[in-house]
Amino acid sequence: MRYALVVYRDEAAVPIAEADQLGALNAFASELGSRLLGATRLRPAATATKVQVSEGGLVIADGPFAETKEQIGGFFIVECADLDEAIEVAALLPMARYGTIEVRPVWEM
Repeated sequence: MRYALVVYRDEAAVPIAEADQLGALNAFASELGSRLLGATRLRPAATATKVQVSEGGLVIADGPFAETKEQIGGFFIVECADLDEAIEVAALLPMARYGTIEVRPVWEM
């Protein structure tokens, strides 16, 4: 089954050195091998644009949709046998040490 591992982090927190983070992510990817189906990192929430369609037409606004301490920083798509395995994989993510990882089953389209 496929799972999304959604990374939430406090963008105001002291960032981890890019080189250290990249090395840890490369080690994570190597350990997962073919179970890692995809991943992406998102730019800061301040660069977001929100779009809504209502009876009055199209509404476009800058910035994040919700005012929260943690923002979505990126996500991984992994293949795991079950939720327990997906949780184990999420715990291996370097970002789990300074953020929150949401594990969610993917609804296949």
